[in-house]
Amino acid sequence: MTSRSVDVPDLTSPDWQQVVNREYEPWDRERVVVDTAGQEPRVSLAELLARLRSG
Repeated sequence: MTSRSVDVPDLTSPDWQQVVNREYEPWDRERVVVDTAGQEPRVSLAELLARLRSG
């Protein structure tokens, strides 16, 4: 059994069967990727906002 710790009080994690049974919908649009490695958070945010505004 695999487990992970939860740092939110009273939050119950789903078991594997609940994850498997969850209804999913396909992602049907272009995704936005911002490479945050080696840059300040404000730069990443500016890049993200610019991409969201342009498309």
